[in-house]
Amino acid sequence: MPRLSVAILALCLFAVTFAVNLQAPLYPAYVASSGFGAMAATVAFAAYVAGLMPTLIFLGGLSDRIGRKVPLICALLLSGGATLLLALSPGWVQLVIARGLLGAGTGLATTSGTAYMIELMGEARAKQAALRVTSATSLGFGGGALATGLSLIAQGPSFAPASFWLLLLAVPVLVLASLSLPRAWVPRHVSMLRLPVFPAGSAPYGIAMGLSWASTGMTIAVVPLLLDRHGLGAWSGPVIFLALFVGFLCQPLARRMSNPRALRLGLCLIPLGFSGLLAGAALQSIPLILLGTALTSASSYGFTYLSSLSEVSMLAPENRARATAGLFVYAYCGFSIPVIAAGGLADWIGLVPAMAVFFAMQLTCLAALGPIRRLRHERLARANA
Repeated sequence: MPRLSVAILALCLFAVTFAVNLQAPLYPAYVASSGFGAMAATVAFAAYVAGLMPTLIFLGGLSDRIGRKVPLICALLLSGGATLLLALSPGWVQLVIARGLLGAGTGLATTSGTAYMIELMGEARAKQAALRVTSATSLGFGGGALATGLSLIAQGPSFAPASFWLLLLAVPVLVLASLSLPRAWVPRHVSMLRLPVFPAGSAPYGIAMGLSWASTGMTIAVVPLLLDRHGLGAWSGPVIFLALFVGFLCQPLARRMSNPRALRLGLCLIPLGFSGLLAGAALQSIPLILLGTALTSASSYGFTYLSSLSEVSMLAPENRARATAGLFVYAYCGFSIPVIAAGGLADWIGLVPAMAVFFAMQLTCLAALGPIRRLRHERLARANA
């Protein structure tokens, strides 16, 4: 029964995150219908964050009060509702609404799901539980884009590809399956609105998540537009899947490393990945774009993701859902704010120059992170002296 429960929970997390990038290969078509240029894609990113951030900030610890299953079921229903809206009424306005719903669903699922997975597997297997969560969500984030990309290749242009209907068939099945999950948490009489917590020592992991996920956000927003310019728009789904799947392949290696060491490796891969992506965009080289995408994935959804989620989960065992919310506040600030800014800048100076400005800012932040980490270690050493 515990193994079955873990599998059901992993499938639920996969489905919620599968829905998030399901529409990514259709971004050029949505943008073309909007008439707003590159800014239209970044507004869709903003809508996702507009749904996600309030959920993380105010409801990140909701599952401590009402249990883990209800937020998970709500997340599944929000994901299904957003996908149904786009399937029945495609359009840029509907995309913005759907992205807001998907953001709220992601916030509910990642906070309650992480705490729930550790409770099902036990405290002694906390790092393995974090690996299950990162694996399910990494495959989900990338799998949705891949499924739609393959659907478009197989059936031709469509605003309601087969991948949409696959998710819509899966959601009610998973809702029913999640009702059978055991009650593994102890209810706590706490406020319904619970702010995130940021445990001592978690800042370097949160900042690293934000910097690495910024590269992934740029990849998801920019790569479909770049490929569309080369007449390869239908392949954006497989490329976005690559942007996340390579990270999934790196997670078993990251699990065998200490969290600080995995974090350091993830930080080293951040500039390597985006420099490849930038060079590919500037030289119109698809192989360089793929290389940069793969290296970005290894950092974002491999070493940095697993080490950060595992470390933060262990730093706050009594407030795991709220600490996870705090980590994802860092991550999604990085995932969204630079992309929104770069989208506005791209309409003014061009896509490649905007990417170059983003890269310069990213390098500056990475350079500043080293002294911050050294100062933290010095403070800890003085405190323990």
